[in-house]
Amino acid sequence: MDFSGEFIAFAVDTGVLRFGEFKTKAGRLSPYFFNAGLFNDGASLDRLCGFYARAILASGVPCDMLFGPAYKGIPLVAGTAIALAQNGRNLPYCFNRKEAKDHGEGGSLIGAPPAGRVLIVDDVISAGTSVRESVELIRAAGATPGGVVIALDRMERGQGELSAVQEVQQSYGMPVVAVATLDDLFAYLGGRPELAQNLQAVQQYRRQYGIKT
Repeated sequence: MDFSGEFIAFAVDTGVLRFGEFKTKAGRLSPYFFNAGLFNDGASLDRLCGFYARAILASGVPCDMLFGPAYKGIPLVAGTAIALAQNGRNLPYCFNRKEAKDHGEGGSLIGAPPAGRVLIVDDVISAGTSVRESVELIRAAGATPGGVVIALDRMERGQGELSAVQEVQQSYGMPVVAVATLDDLFAYLGGRPELAQNLQAVQQYRRQYGIKT
């Protein structure tokens, strides 16, 4: 199995990806729910960040360092930096704090100073707010936003015809790398007859809200 399929199976096994009826921020009733905050112990975080590292290396996106937006991106960027180093790619990383400090080292960024092409490490892209704030921080520090890596691309429309991921790609002219996408979720469900009901629900949801691929 490729790592995207492995990741979907891992997310289901850990209860991070669940099926049922869930209301999204946009007020849609979704047949599945993904909550990366539930990767909340050492073993699952280690494995999750291993998937991030594999996705980054497989994508070939050029980057000189990693950035994690507060707060969810902080453990993700640290764990991914460790996983990449274990795979022979040692990159510096930094993250931001929500409130700038005026004592100690000061400022709102912690870690290595942003330089070169910076890859943003986040959980998902819903409204794109976190990406926009990250891009502004990276540019203000004199570095270049080089892309975003996320766990799951839901591949559904935002306000218009584009998905939140497509809007980010278009607005900033940079790639978004996803460990797994809705297509990978389909493949996972399609191979499990006991989940046929969930597959039908996800197919219906995609027909209603999915992007044109």
